This record gives sequence, C-alpha cells and structure tokens, in this order.
Amino acid sequence: MKKQTTIEWFVDEIRNHLAEGTLDAIRISKLKLQAKAMEKEQIIDAFNYARYRLGDSSDYYNETYK
Repeated sequence: MKKQTTIEWFVDEIRNHLAEGTLDAIRISKLKLQAKAMEKEQIIDAFNYARYRLGDSSDYYNETYK
C-alpha cells in the first residue's frame, strides 16, 4: 500500500469536512498542524531512506507515493 503525500491527505481531509459540514477556521488550523507534522516525518523518512540507499531521489518518491 502506497502512502499519500501530505498535500493529498490535506485535500482529502478538507473535502471530507466540507461534505460533512464540519469545516471551520479551527478545523483548518488543526488540519494544518497535522499536515506539518506529517510533512516533517516524511522528510525525516526520506532522508533516512537516502542515507542507506544511494539512488535517485525520484526513486524514493515513486516507490513511496505512486
């Protein structure tokens, strides 16, 4: 199973909350904080992956998100 990028997750969450009628400024702020934490983890994971497997950075992206 491939992971979603942070942007894909964020857009999906916005759409879900819009559909449910639960999207407001507070919800958006919470989603933004979650997305930033997820992005940080994805950057750390990519760095660690690259340290142990030298290769093209697009290989990591394609294997993880495509």
